[in-house]
Amino acid sequence: MAYRSFRQFVDALDKAGELKHIAVPVDTDLLIAEWADREMKSPGGGKALLFEQPVIDGKIAKFPVAINTMGSRRRIAMALGRESVDEIAQEIQLILKAKPPTDLREGWSLLKQGIHLLHARPKQVKEAACQEVVQIPDGGFTLSDLPILKCWPKDGGRFVTLANVHTRDPESGSRNVGVYRMQVYDDRTTGMHWQVHKVGARHGKQYYERGERMPVAVTLGGDPVYTLAATAPLPDGLDEILFSGFLRKRSVELVRCKTIDVDVPADVDFVLEGYVQPGETRPEGPFGDHTGYYTAVEDYPVFHLTAITHRRDAIYPTTIVGVPPMEDYYLGDASVRIFLPVFKMNFPEMVDMTLPPEGVFHNLVFVSIRKQYPYQAFKVMHGLWGMGQMMFSKYIIVVDEDCDVHNTREVIFRLCANTDPARDTTVIKNPSDSLDHAPSLQNIGSHMGFDATRKLPGENYSRTWPDMIKMTSEAKALVDELQKKAG
Repeated sequence: MAYRSFRQFVDALDKAGELKHIAVPVDTDLLIAEWADREMKSPGGGKALLFEQPVIDGKIAKFPVAINTMGSRRRIAMALGRESVDEIAQEIQLILKAKPPTDLREGWSLLKQGIHLLHARPKQVKEAACQEVVQIPDGGFTLSDLPILKCWPKDGGRFVTLANVHTRDPESGSRNVGVYRMQVYDDRTTGMHWQVHKVGARHGKQYYERGERMPVAVTLGGDPVYTLAATAPLPDGLDEILFSGFLRKRSVELVRCKTIDVDVPADVDFVLEGYVQPGETRPEGPFGDHTGYYTAVEDYPVFHLTAITHRRDAIYPTTIVGVPPMEDYYLGDASVRIFLPVFKMNFPEMVDMTLPPEGVFHNLVFVSIRKQYPYQAFKVMHGLWGMGQMMFSKYIIVVDEDCDVHNTREVIFRLCANTDPARDTTVIKNPSDSLDHAPSLQNIGSHMGFDATRKLPGENYSRTWPDMIKMTSEAKALVDELQKKAG
């Protein structure tokens, strides 16, 4: 199903028993973050939280705050209108099977064509719910009226954390939507955390080279698939708005902003309209990040607000990041599961893959394969390091097909049991995540791969590989019956 508003999604969570209403006043300075962190770390990701009376500077805010709305596998599936994320993976697999591609580039192209055919193209409209109220900063309504959180004690200020940032290539006109944090400097300006590898940063560089001001729109709320699409590791050329239409099985209606030449989804809750002046930067941070540590203060572009438009019944969506597990784990997990057919297309031997929460996204990858020849595990590692954001993967552990990669305990057992460190590891130089504080130089580091598969002849192993201990199925069945009788 396609949600026509963020409130409709929140109501669906409520009916499903996935939402807790917090009726007491709670301060947006640290307290909502602490409450949400406790909920996120409860079994299964806890519940979504709706703070009905968020407090800003001692006053009750005009809008309620929703957090942890996608912090479980069930809520992610509900956001997508499916019983399971795996349903989308199956749809993508069917598209790719229609005309089996010969390589990854052709696969992405085929996927894009298939999505185009599934009524996913956006539609332009002239009136929109997101523009029911139009606020110009000179009229008195500013960023200080939004219930923006300060998440952690040493944060440089309040941060917009679930912002869908809309930019456009000035030459081709192609869209990009990404989720970037925004530190609030004052009532009308924020930081724009475009890391060097991000498309938004590339668009900013193009405007800088042209000597032109860059129009930027920031949306909050609306159908939750917009955020899922914005966080997905889509390749260049696969439009996030188009992908959103595919996910929700309904075209996205777009409306032109009031003060800038940018189109945004018509059903979102808030739109922050503005611009970035290429070349203008300000110190941004610190920020308690998904790594579990504060990221350092660095210079980033500045976003200037020209208008705020919103629904009359808007809900402010937000999230926090920090020591895992957090809500962002479930967003990343959904992306891996949705695009697993694309990975399998490029690596036919791949059985399954996951990024466990302990690895805070890119730091740790578990992959299982059907091994047929020597050094096949290394072939898979190097292939993954060459695929988009997988280049940031600090550690990749490859195991045999009979190992459940979603069971971290089982993977660690295989790592310890099946490896000789000198023989079964490789270290490479590769780009690193800008937010990773461990490398000696920012954006540049080393990555390590572990071959935790059984060794074959030709892999510098001259002994006979032993059989794993396994009980017979007959004995298991007999004991099952005996335990039932024993009560």
